[in-house]
Amino acid sequence: MKFPTSLPLWALLTALLLTTPAAAWEPTKPIEFVVPAGTGGGADQMARVIHGIAEKHRLSPRPIIVVNKSGGAGAEGFLHVKGKRGDAHTIIITLSNLFTTPLHTGVPFSWKDL
Repeated sequence: MKFPTSLPLWALLTALLLTTPAAAWEPTKPIEFVVPAGTGGGADQMARVIHGIAEKHRLSPRPIIVVNKSGGAGAEGFLHVKGKRGDAHTIIITLSNLFTTPLHTGVPFSWKDL
């Protein structure tokens, strides 16, 4: 009995088509956009534009909250986000100070820690 040479290919395609895809992530609580700066700056404006678009088009089943944590050239906001590491509901919206603040202030973290 001869098997067609394409049998392994068909078996692979069948297996791929029959597997269920992983469920998409959905928020289970409000999403927090942390801006490590005061209101009105570039990062704050960017966070609020993203927030407005997400709300207008109902891109999230949970509310999005913009939280400004200024102080220490952004260090207050960075430390807040670092403390919530692994929390997919906390997102930092920032500019270049994410990279420059650790360099010139000596805070014990870098962008890799967030």
